[in-house]
Amino acid sequence: MEDAVSEEYKKELREKMKEHIGKLHEDFAKKEQVLLQQVQQKETEYTARLAEEKIKLQQSVEDTLRKSIHADFENQLKLLQQSNKDNELKLQDARAKQLEYMKKEQELKNKEQEMDIQIQKTLLAEREKIAEEMRKLEEQKTTTREMEYQLKMKEMEKQLEDQKKLVDQMKRKAEQGSMQMQGEVQELLLEDLLRNNFPFDQVNEVGKGAKGADCIQTVRNQFGQECGKIIYESKRTQHFSGEWIEKLKADMRATGTDIAVIVTQAMPKDMDQFGEKEGVWICSFAEVNALAHILRDSIIKIYQAAKSQENRGDKMHLLYNYLTGNEFAGQWKAIREGFLSMKLSIQKERDAMEKIWKSREKHLEKVLLNAAHIRGSVEGIAGQDSIDLNLLEDEDKDNLLGN
Repeated sequence: MEDAVSEEYKKELREKMKEHIGKLHEDFAKKEQVLLQQVQQKETEYTARLAEEKIKLQQSVEDTLRKSIHADFENQLKLLQQSNKDNELKLQDARAKQLEYMKKEQELKNKEQEMDIQIQKTLLAEREKIAEEMRKLEEQKTTTREMEYQLKMKEMEKQLEDQKKLVDQMKRKAEQGSMQMQGEVQELLLEDLLRNNFPFDQVNEVGKGAKGADCIQTVRNQFGQECGKIIYESKRTQHFSGEWIEKLKADMRATGTDIAVIVTQAMPKDMDQFGEKEGVWICSFAEVNALAHILRDSIIKIYQAAKSQENRGDKMHLLYNYLTGNEFAGQWKAIREGFLSMKLSIQKERDAMEKIWKSREKHLEKVLLNAAHIRGSVEGIAGQDSIDLNLLEDEDKDNLLGN
């Protein structure tokens, strides 16, 4: 009974709840419609009011613009009137200044003519000095060229006499390119130089494609006894390579030679004349003759000393004694004195020329300084663009200042 009553009660409550919710929905819809009508009415009122405000604002802006334009026009008219008065006064001042400027311009022209005459005189004297110095330099160059030409002619005559039998070989090598040809020519000249200067020695050429240096000189004394060997590597390139030293040392060990020499056109960076570097002698082609004499004499003397003191000392000890002895030191000193004398002569010539250049530079600076003072005075009076008083173009001036 309680369950049945509870179900009927719940059902009745559900129905009342549905009716209540339906009434709430109806009331909400009515209120929503009323609110929409109110919102539309407010929007209509705001739109009308906004239109009225726009019209009022537009009228106010137009009035303000009219007043502003009228006031600006009156101010501009006043400014133009005042400007006309100022321009008339400036025109009078300008005419007076123009008259004064014309007088000063005439004076400047007179001074400019006088200054041109002085500058022309100075430049003419400088040109004569420069021409005289250039003539002397040309005479010195001509004398030097003639001496070089005579030396080259004698050298060529000797080479032609010594190399008649190698003409065909050099023709074949000339087809292999200029760099290779130059290197091979130096090799041939080196071999001929060694054969001509040391007729007792045996100079063997290392064949092309064979491993080793360019030639080997077997040193013999006056009795025909073999005293030692010198290996030569000839290089004629623009830059010296440190790998040549290690390669020649390996070739020296492989061939059993005593001394290794590199004859090169390009010396190492830390050497300006012939000398020893890492156990290998390095020299130019012009120095190889003197160096070969020294090395050959040292080998012969070491051999003789070894023969006279056989079984009493070590060969390396004898070589050390010779290289640290007075004879070798005297020969080396004589060679160094010759090179230092040549270097001192070149330095004296260079110092004399630098002294002449400094003197010319001082004269030129004096002329440019005076010209700059005159230019500054003229530009201060006549203006920068009135008269061109530049002695140098802008590019020449930059180069002069850069130097």
